[in-house]
Amino acid sequence: MTEFAVIIPARFASQRLPGKPLRDIAGKTLIQRTYESVTKSRASLVVVATDDRGIADTVQSFGGRVCMTDEHLQSGTDRVAQAAATLQLEDEMIVVNVQGDEPDMPGSLIDQVVDALEAHPEAQLATAACPLDTPAQYTDASVVKVVCDQNGIALYFSRSPIPHARADAHNKGERVPWQLARRHIGIYAYRASYLRAFSAADPSPLEQAEKLEQLRALSRGDRIVVADAKAIPSPGVDTLQDLEAAIKRFSQAR
Repeated sequence: MTEFAVIIPARFASQRLPGKPLRDIAGKTLIQRTYESVTKSRASLVVVATDDRGIADTVQSFGGRVCMTDEHLQSGTDRVAQAAATLQLEDEMIVVNVQGDEPDMPGSLIDQVVDALEAHPEAQLATAACPLDTPAQYTDASVVKVVCDQNGIALYFSRSPIPHARADAHNKGERVPWQLARRHIGIYAYRASYLRAFSAADPSPLEQAEKLEQLRALSRGDRIVVADAKAIPSPGVDTLQDLEAAIKRFSQAR
């Protein structure tokens, strides 16, 4: 069975929800909820990568492992890459990036993404997607859409509505193909050697335009295999409203 590590990037200075990893969700911090979800996967190593001593102390208090990273890093991917280097992970070791604000990330989905990367040696990354929940998500810029080829390799990711349906004078009904669109789930698996190269590469114009790091990979000509998620996580915690929804979910689960 494939051995892999999960690295969870977590920073205190979130613009929309400061101190997010340490926010309480029904008696446990967000970072603990995420960590516990991740440990339900087959991962042989789970580490939180952070630049904040308070987050580090919290993780260690519940028995988690921490890797301190530079506070000036630009992205969660850079934080994962630096942690992988500090941990001296071997080149072929698969590393999974799970954001620290995903308290409902299914362990089985983490395993599925790893298996997808293993099954597609021609791909440099693996991620996941699922159907849209509502027509409104089709035009929602906060919901990233992905279009794939017949082999499940990503063609493009966008905040815009894709695929687009041209107007048809003979079709007066609902023509927006929101049922065909796929919602991207922000989880990534890559080998440690590729992670280093990806993190060191300059952002591409497409990445800068859409604010989507995965477009750097596509601009480089790298391949991303997209698994059809068998277990779908609840939305991550980006805003106060997201936090309130997570508190409600976990309170009801008690």
